[in-house]
Amino acid sequence: MAFSDDTDRFAFGANWSRFLAVLDVERIREAEASLREMLDVETLSGKRFLDIGSGSGLFSLAARQLDASVHSFDYDHQSVACTEELRRRYFPDDPNWQVERGSALDAAYLDKLGEFDVIYSWGVLHHTGAMWLGIENAIGRVAEGGQLFIALYNDQGVKSRLWWLIKYLYNKLPRPLNTVYAYCLGLVVNLLNILKYTLKLKPMTAIRPLLEYKKKRGMSVIHDLIDWIGGFPYEFVRYDVLEEYMRARGFELVLGKQATSLGCHEMVFRKRVRV
Repeated sequence: MAFSDDTDRFAFGANWSRFLAVLDVERIREAEASLREMLDVETLSGKRFLDIGSGSGLFSLAARQLDASVHSFDYDHQSVACTEELRRRYFPDDPNWQVERGSALDAAYLDKLGEFDVIYSWGVLHHTGAMWLGIENAIGRVAEGGQLFIALYNDQGVKSRLWWLIKYLYNKLPRPLNTVYAYCLGLVVNLLNILKYTLKLKPMTAIRPLLEYKKKRGMSVIHDLIDWIGGFPYEFVRYDVLEEYMRARGFELVLGKQATSLGCHEMVFRKRVRV
């Protein structure tokens, strides 16, 4: 199996291992709600679900709770272990949930998995070091009429290039300096954001998302902060560029949430059925 160079790569799995300590029923329900909303379904019964870059395993678990047949894989050993732990906790010895190590850049590996009704890859392919290859490989596994739910970082021009440097520096710093660096930077960014909205007499516009972060896909603000600042390699794309790219390959956008800052575009595409 072909895996890319690990030089300066962020340890996503170590971060997700810590996230499992705060995972609870409410977070799982929020993850399920996110899938139902974006895929416009109440159940995934009878569907094959591929989780590319399963991370903590939360969304693989959510898909299995919605009755999908799930195949999860991740490049990171600890992320695989996290996903396996959630499978052990909630669906022990379940033949309808497979977990293994794999690379989104390994076309031969993906080909052997077959086709899927739903492919989910949230905030993953822009961290592979070869985003467009990862997208192409994901596209190739979507069944006709199937859906690709993908989230990728927004291209903000100079801001995104600066953020690349911030992430690069995090991964060059030794522990625990990189953690201190991340928390201090996160604190500064959030305080500046609060100040900006306070001057507009709308402080809660900046504060409320932090207080209600748990409702955002069931995730954790602290663990997402480390991912946000440390996640490297790091690539990005404009919303319209990705939409046009997918359209040219036989996919239509059925639901999209366009990022307006340094966040991720969330986009669900459907593969057109050949007539």
